[in-house]
Amino acid sequence: MISAPNPAKSPPASDVSAGVGLSGLAALLVWLLVCRNWAVIADALALPGPHAPMSGPYASVATLFVTGSAMALWSVLVDKVHRRPSTGIDWNLRRPLSESAELSITKLAGLWATWALIGAFYCIGRWYWDGQYLFAMEVIGAAALPVFLLSVPYVLWLDRKLIEPRDQAWHFGALLIGREAWDVEAVKKHGRAWAIKAFFGAFMISILPGGFAQVVEANFAAMAHDPVPLASTVIALLFLIDVQIGTVGYIFTFRPLDAHIRSGNPLLAGWVAALMCYPPFVWGTMGRADVMGYEVNTGGWSYWLAGHTALLWLWAALMVTLTAVYAWATFAFGLRFSNLTYRGVLTNGPYRFTRHPAYLSKNLFWWTSTLPFLVTSHALTDMVRNTVLLGVVSGIYYWRARTEEAHLLAEDAKYREYHAWMAQNAPITRSLARMGAWLRPRNGALQAAE
Repeated sequence: MISAPNPAKSPPASDVSAGVGLSGLAALLVWLLVCRNWAVIADALALPGPHAPMSGPYASVATLFVTGSAMALWSVLVDKVHRRPSTGIDWNLRRPLSESAELSITKLAGLWATWALIGAFYCIGRWYWDGQYLFAMEVIGAAALPVFLLSVPYVLWLDRKLIEPRDQAWHFGALLIGREAWDVEAVKKHGRAWAIKAFFGAFMISILPGGFAQVVEANFAAMAHDPVPLASTVIALLFLIDVQIGTVGYIFTFRPLDAHIRSGNPLLAGWVAALMCYPPFVWGTMGRADVMGYEVNTGGWSYWLAGHTALLWLWAALMVTLTAVYAWATFAFGLRFSNLTYRGVLTNGPYRFTRHPAYLSKNLFWWTSTLPFLVTSHALTDMVRNTVLLGVVSGIYYWRARTEEAHLLAEDAKYREYHAWMAQNAPITRSLARMGAWLRPRNGALQAAE
């Protein structure tokens, strides 16, 4: 077992500055204003084409590059992340192309074979050819050829600057070509990293259009005096921030930005806990999504508080606050958001208060928005089922959090320092730890019971 160091007076410095996420958030909000007011802009500039809000699905994809570019520029120009040793790049290195070309060919073979396997996985997975995933497949299909072509100059250029160009992709390529020795652990890391990008990247792209169109087309003035639709739309905006910046995190995994995946979670329990939270699994087994359904005959907060205007406004503010914390927990990652990965250590923003602000705020949102113990059927069975099943869902997120901690504790001494500091100093983490210790029976009580 890895022992934690003594906690310091302050947490270790974060590998991601607050400015990265804030620059992405600012760019996203400005672009949303442009999209909402495109009719006025097009009229003023006498531009060709439709003069209407840009709320289409491909406008949501374009938003990724506006947001990602802003964060990339901040990272390079302000934080100068490209100069960090963790990139593995020496910009003064000028390795001759004749020396690195063979390495690059091996690496490209590994990358292209990986992409072919991902394509086969998409082809076999029936859920990728139905519903919201059709858009993701359309986007990925359109991007495949440009990415394939651009990978050649990118790899040839980067390998001349890498201190050790024989990275995980190279080892997979070496395995396929069979001319040089390769490391099995490096191949496993390569496989885990790309499995994460393939699975979660497609999901994130698939959910881009819906929330984007809702926010761009929303009439905020018409709902200004009604807390329910206003809260719903503001929550949609906050989820849009989460989805947009989260998707950028899966795309911008470049070494020069120090945003590359160092490792994917090697723990089977971590993968099981995470995959249970996403399609096609979605709490269900054997194709039944209602196995863990906790909203059966629930009216939700707006139903039960209807007619109580003051309470509706207070509850709406609570819902918005919880979602805002959830969005903050995502954009605080900047370019480094992704599930099941180690990409550096984040110690600022909401991560000063709890190690898992996104999971905590998301689960509190579900409990307070669904109110699973109140049912329109007035059936005790529905009340019990909903409450117990949402409790199980929250338990899965707790399990997921613990597997993520186990992964990071094994990877980075800085995270171990952060973990120890949070246990002693973070108000939420410290309070929850003390509550857990208070609820656990003491050794003496156990012995007496025996």
